[in-house]
Amino acid sequence: MKTIVQISLDLTSIPEALETAHLAIRSGVDWLEAGTPLIIAEGMNGVRALRAEFPEVPIVADLKTMDGGWLEAQLMAEAGATHVVVMERAHPETIKMVVQAGKDFGVKVMGDNLGAEDMIAAAMRLEEFGCDFVIHHIGYDERRGLAAAGKPYPSPLDQLREVVAAVRVPVQAVGGLSIEQAIRTPEYGAPLVVLGAPLTIDADSFKTASGNLEDKLRLVCDRVHAYRG
Repeated sequence: MKTIVQISLDLTSIPEALETAHLAIRSGVDWLEAGTPLIIAEGMNGVRALRAEFPEVPIVADLKTMDGGWLEAQLMAEAGATHVVVMERAHPETIKMVVQAGKDFGVKVMGDNLGAEDMIAAAMRLEEFGCDFVIHHIGYDERRGLAAAGKPYPSPLDQLREVVAAVRVPVQAVGGLSIEQAIRTPEYGAPLVVLGAPLTIDADSFKTASGNLEDKLRLVCDRVHAYRG
């Protein structure tokens, strides 16, 4: 698939999410993500607000579903999401229910391997269950906890090539990447470039990052969209 730039709106208010989303779309961002903090703070109203403001833009609802898969996917789809996220650590039946709901409501399913003991095997299971995409993910708390203990933490780049090689569906890499690393993920075979905390969102306050974010996003979009593989 062609390269895609997605911004994760890991914010806690609808007005700020909409403001940042407008900035992102002006800069060339392709997909908007209603991040987990936004969904926790505002519920499906955050997804609805994004859909009303951007009727033609794909919207990922990152609820990180662990149970009640069919109902949660239904709620997200009816709110206007085009993509929903289910965790590989959920029970297999939950993943199957989200995949079924994806078919029933016409949304794509992204399977997230965060926390898996074997990230490659987890990605393969997600594909086997019918997920349309794999999110190869090193978690926020894992990174912060190891850093606080003075220990190195893994990068999603460490096993990204192996994950890409193990599945046929598109892969995105998430978790602690620098802007330069995020831009380079298509070189690893992962065409979905995600920008969130701490690249565009302050990871401590869950507010839009300071500085000239629009210029930064435009540079990323120009470079990612120019990638030809």
